[in-house]
Amino acid sequence: MQIYIDGQYYSKEDAKISVFDHGLLYGDGVFEGIRVYNRKVFQLTEHLLRLQDSARALMLKLPLTLNEIEEAILECCRRNNLQDGYIRLVVTRGVGNLGLSPDKCTRATIIIIAGSIELYPEKYYREGLKVVTVPTWRNSPAALSPAIKSLNYLNNIMAKIEGTLCGAQESIMLNSEGYVTECSGDNIFIRKGERIYTPPIYAGALDGITHRVVMELVKQSGSQVEEKMLTRYDLFVADEMFLTGTGAEIVPVVEVDGRIIGDGKPGRLTQSLMAAYREYAHQHGTPF
Repeated sequence: MQIYIDGQYYSKEDAKISVFDHGLLYGDGVFEGIRVYNRKVFQLTEHLLRLQDSARALMLKLPLTLNEIEEAILECCRRNNLQDGYIRLVVTRGVGNLGLSPDKCTRATIIIIAGSIELYPEKYYREGLKVVTVPTWRNSPAALSPAIKSLNYLNNIMAKIEGTLCGAQESIMLNSEGYVTECSGDNIFIRKGERIYTPPIYAGALDGITHRVVMELVKQSGSQVEEKMLTRYDLFVADEMFLTGTGAEIVPVVEVDGRIIGDGKPGRLTQSLMAAYREYAHQHGTPF
């Protein structure tokens, strides 16, 4: 494995950053997770634009232009001979001192890792996940906007830990008003009758890249999809439920807080979208 750090490539064993990097000291930075299918980087432009938005929100100056970052990603994929895999793109505030102020960080650090990922074993795509609602709330936009994909993921990590302690594969996070936002790492969709619903961004959900693609695939299938504020009750009485994310792709949910969803098996819409998404992802992307 060849890992890119600030224009140089290092082996996995030699890839290191300074202990004074504010990404390590304070979680000060942004990141993107990007998929590779059939030697093509999927939704690369969309990921880079979201990275740029996150960086702007944190007043973090990217060390390269988006075109330069794109070329670095493609070259990293070439060097690692990636056929299908996962890219982690990280931009930290850079090396500074032990104070909170980023003023001493003269240049941001950029890291690109091109490897593999498996969030869920294959059996969960066949049988579905069990998920639970956890006590940890989603970050309030008044504190740190959930739209920012920052390196400080403690909010999500605590939710993940709480779900795991309950024997669940994923965790549902509510906002301060009790509405459903998203899971610790995935967006949420439900089907009730002939309509499909998903929490809106302003509820506290991340503007997921996979979420956008699935929204479009649902529309192309002839179904109607609506962004709507959802409560736990809406999940309990759903006919189908599935999660979406770059790493997870589309994964069905069959149980929420002990309530069986539908007939307890992945639904017809979910299975149809899983197949459509995989076909779409393998046909589109930026080749390298």
